[in-house]
Amino acid sequence: MTSGKHAWTNDGQASGPDPVMRRVLPVLLTLLILFLLPGLLPAQAGVMTREAMLKAFPAPLIVGEKERELPVWPILKQDGTATPVVAYVFESIDLAPIPGFSGTPFNLLVALDAKGAFMDVRVLSQHEPVFLDGLGEGPMLDFVRQYKGRSLTQNIKIGNGGNTSNNSAKAGSANVYIDGVAKATASVRILNQSLLSASLKVARARMGYAKGRDPDLIARVRQGVFAAMDWDALTQAGLITAKHFSNGDIEQAFKGSVGEGQDAEGRRAPGEPFIDLHVAYLSVPSVGRNLLDAQGWAYLQRRLEPGDHALLVIGSGRYSFVGEDFVRGAIPDRLTLQQESLPMEIRDLDLDATLKLPPALQGAEWRVLRINAPAGLDPAQALNFKLRITRSKGQIYPEQVSRDFAFSAALPEAYFEAAHADNKTWHATWRERSGELALLLAGLGLLAWALARPAWVSRSPARLAYFRTGYLLFTLLFIGWYAQGQLSVVNLTALVQALLAGRSLDFFMYDPMTVVLWGAVAVASVAWGRGTFCGWLCPFGALQELVSKLANALGLRQRKVPDRVDAQLKKLKFVVLAVILGVACVSVPWADRLVEVEPFKTSITLLFNRAWPFVLWAVALIVMSAFFYKSYCRYLCPLGAGMAVLGRLRRFDWLTRRAECGQPCQRCRSACAYQAIEKPGQIDYDECFQCLDCVAIYSNEDLCVPLILKNRQPPAPPKPRVHIPITVLRHGEAGKRHEGATP
Repeated sequence: MTSGKHAWTNDGQASGPDPVMRRVLPVLLTLLILFLLPGLLPAQAGVMTREAMLKAFPAPLIVGEKERELPVWPILKQDGTATPVVAYVFESIDLAPIPGFSGTPFNLLVALDAKGAFMDVRVLSQHEPVFLDGLGEGPMLDFVRQYKGRSLTQNIKIGNGGNTSNNSAKAGSANVYIDGVAKATASVRILNQSLLSASLKVARARMGYAKGRDPDLIARVRQGVFAAMDWDALTQAGLITAKHFSNGDIEQAFKGSVGEGQDAEGRRAPGEPFIDLHVAYLSVPSVGRNLLDAQGWAYLQRRLEPGDHALLVIGSGRYSFVGEDFVRGAIPDRLTLQQESLPMEIRDLDLDATLKLPPALQGAEWRVLRINAPAGLDPAQALNFKLRITRSKGQIYPEQVSRDFAFSAALPEAYFEAAHADNKTWHATWRERSGELALLLAGLGLLAWALARPAWVSRSPARLAYFRTGYLLFTLLFIGWYAQGQLSVVNLTALVQALLAGRSLDFFMYDPMTVVLWGAVAVASVAWGRGTFCGWLCPFGALQELVSKLANALGLRQRKVPDRVDAQLKKLKFVVLAVILGVACVSVPWADRLVEVEPFKTSITLLFNRAWPFVLWAVALIVMSAFFYKSYCRYLCPLGAGMAVLGRLRRFDWLTRRAECGQPCQRCRSACAYQAIEKPGQIDYDECFQCLDCVAIYSNEDLCVPLILKNRQPPAPPKPRVHIPITVLRHGEAGKRHEGATP
């Protein structure tokens, strides 16, 4: 019987900690500490003071006071006797603190003009590993400069620059492409998302942009869909929506209020129309081209900016939907529009045109109302109108009461194109890298199959050597150098810093290779332990091992570290990990420096294209591995230490052993380059890299000492044949004595 802390023998004495709990407890304690850390550090905020703002935006610009509700600085400019706001300046970390790969957000100083165009974007701070002593800040600053002159009304996409010139030349284009940065794709996407998310918050609060709506996430009207239709056909197709309100409907709404009974004409004819409304998307080709002549349609197209919408509203009956004192070009007082409970500004386009209306609507009141692109009207969502009707009672101080009458209109699906996934978020990255992800998953599947059948893969040393060398080349060339899938201790420091600040972990999703590999690590930690990643999936580990193989082929002899020294050195990586994670809790800049103990960024991400001290460190570690087998992985790697902690979740001792292993046979132990087999024969799974060399020895009759000794033993001599005379068998006593003998 077992309890949670001790295993108990039959005599009731504690025999020590449960092996499973001994492995899992450190992992659980680590996770508990990480989740208790948030709130210990103050949240980061903007750094710009008024003095800094005055230097950044000198006269003739005027820096207003920073707003309390929204952390923005209004920028004004003298215009005669007026000082209108010409821009809003803000720091992205105040509005959209999206963590980068260090777990710390970019902080951008953004100047957004009153129409939603970027006047300027500057990088105040960043901690992206690839831009710190990697590629350097130059490529990042070049990337940021591309935003100047772009507008939030455009669909800003990060591309390869192939369409940049064409889109840039077209003023007011709804799409614009900016060049990305090679080897920093995920980082620039996070920067882009930080910039646009913060800017949209300001635009929604100060410029009338639809709250909660991103221009990338709305449907688009299909401009190429057209069919000739008359009024009745348009109505049947759902392109014209009609709503009837009778006098009785209006009177019923005012029942019980001071407005009840105030409409004498309505009381006399309750069944007569109070107002009949018809609504249509005039900017949809199948509507506009059928209701307007060619000149009118062309004129409407010229009046609309890219992304604008034009709605035709026709009213007939006793009531005006715009009001008797309505001024052309103004916003109607009586009619309002909402989408998803968000108000949308509708303004009269003041369109002079001739409409093709049926006889019943000739002479009816009509207006073409425009919704500007920044409002974010979505053709895929219903248009929710409200018509306000007000009644009053009394002459001198009349008491007024109003009622809103709702009606909706919707565009049929055939006339709009549904929204695609937001190009600014991580979804696009997953789509773009689907081919790479498929190849990675295939490789992971092959590795899982091999580790599930270690005896087959290791049936002969030659088979194992071919398979392992081939897979290490796949890891280095594809996962590492091509797909940039090198996991790093930076992933762990980013996790710690994001948890400390209470931020979302969505930033990991910008690098799908990292997400899939960490998923594989989680599964492998339970099934096989730490070595699945360190021995098979780490590109830098693969580089070291391939260098070791090359050194052996050239005749270089590798040296074995004495067991006692080896055991002490293996503890060093845990110290390195603890120091890095501890510093990450209190100082982001120092954490950025300490993670450089990893040579991964230099050798894998940047292919040694870096400042000479970093290149020298990486090369020294690789050269050392030619003499001391994978010495960095075994002794220094903080990521390897983290993997060893996760490896405590392993539930199976899946590498088979014999009773003779270690007692007395030391064959596998002497052949283990990782020195991960203890003298009594047990495998130290925390240090095992799953090279499968011991499995190859275990099943080989020419290599495994117990099998060799078994095969060398002479065969047992056959038992002598005993001849028993037939006469003896006739006597019972003699027959009993010789019972069982071979005749």
